Amino acid sequence: MNNKGNKEQSFRLEIPDWKRVRVSDEVELLAKAVVDSAFAVHQELGPGLLESAYEACLSHELRLRGVNHQLQLPVPLYYKGIRVEIGYRADMVVEKKLLVELKAVEELLPVYTAQVITYLRLQRFPLGLLINFNETLIKNGIHRVLNVPRSPEEVLT
Repeated sequence: MNNKGNKEQSFRLEIPDWKRVRVSDEVELLAKAVVDSAFAVHQELGPGLLESAYEACLSHELRLRGVNHQLQLPVPLYYKGIRVEIGYRADMVVEKKLLVELKAVEELLPVYTAQVITYLRLQRFPLGLLINFNETLIKNGIHRVLNVPRSPEEVLT
């Protein structure tokens, strides 16, 4: 079998420009503030507490840093022109631009990432953080989730 070109070329994927997620510098700075705050909370408390305890402490840490945020924010769902009240709630929304979903679980399941992606699409945010505080090293529990468009019409402006 003759593979023209080198191995690097054969594995390169072409990503259309409309599929590229653009995260503003402002949102990146907010994400850094949340990650730094999560490190501070985890350093103080460690793993093993309830999600609600981490939420309250992370909220306090963000307030100390002057970062505006809302807890348990309703996420509206619109279906064919009607608002469906179903009780979706984002754990935390920072500066009305960044979604933060908190967990305190043994293992992050794919459904948690799917939940963040759904909330990102409904809120039209480019970036979300999924943070599992039930890790020995918090760096292993912090995951960036991008709102990748499914079609050119979904591109965030």
